[in-house]
Amino acid sequence: MPKLYAYTDGACSGNPGPGGWGVLLLAKDGETTMKTRSLSGGCAETTNNQMELTAAIMALDALERPSSITIVTDSSYVKDGITKWILSWKKNGWKTAAKKAVKNEELWKKLDIATQRHEVSWEWIKGHAGHVENEEADELARNGMAPFKSK
Repeated sequence: MPKLYAYTDGACSGNPGPGGWGVLLLAKDGETTMKTRSLSGGCAETTNNQMELTAAIMALDALERPSSITIVTDSSYVKDGITKWILSWKKNGWKTAAKKAVKNEELWKKLDIATQRHEVSWEWIKGHAGHVENEEADELARNGMAPFKSK
């Protein structure tokens, strides 16, 4: 059975500013890619972190049935948030350890819900380091942002 991977990325021109998100979904059998699917989108006023979160949410929401998937992100904010910090945030009423409101709470809640129907592994990779799939996700994010940059 093929393994599923989602390479996700977000981009922003200014922070906040116009932004985009990109997802490269791959089904692999060993080193052989069996199937690919690209997703992207954006909005006029957002932040880089919001686009990184949106990319992960969209990757999971694109899956038609409960699946086992590895999400590969260059955002330690997303990876650490979903694998380390979110349990404390939920326990503390969506407050940080400093008793401040969690930034992007609504997106974190959406990501939390999206992960619950799937078996999700998270991997962090260094961005802009020549990793082919990550570079493709970055290009998808920049393409998703493009329609909003000129407005």
